[in-house]
Amino acid sequence: MNGDEQLLRGRVYGCDHDDPDSGPLPHQTYAALIGGPLDGLLLDITGWRPGEVDGGAALVTELGQFPGGRSLYDPRPGEPRTQGPGVSCRFYYSGDTP
Repeated sequence: MNGDEQLLRGRVYGCDHDDPDSGPLPHQTYAALIGGPLDGLLLDITGWRPGEVDGGAALVTELGQFPGGRSLYDPRPGEPRTQGPGVSCRFYYSGDTP
């Protein structure tokens, strides 16, 4: 694991790496990001409707194939989800786009 990957583990996407409160909050709902440049991060999906979760996410990152581009993460069809706070689902890396 390189230094960038170590900084990301257990953190919420969008928080600064030096933010002391960059971890998950107990009342929020998250998708765990699996694979790719954002592997190990949590994406806050609090308030997302089921259709929005089904659509996945295109997340801006400097760590992907296209610095400043987006890494694409999607749920797997049929994979179970939980309701309420905590990690409710997983989004899997599917590629990068400029």
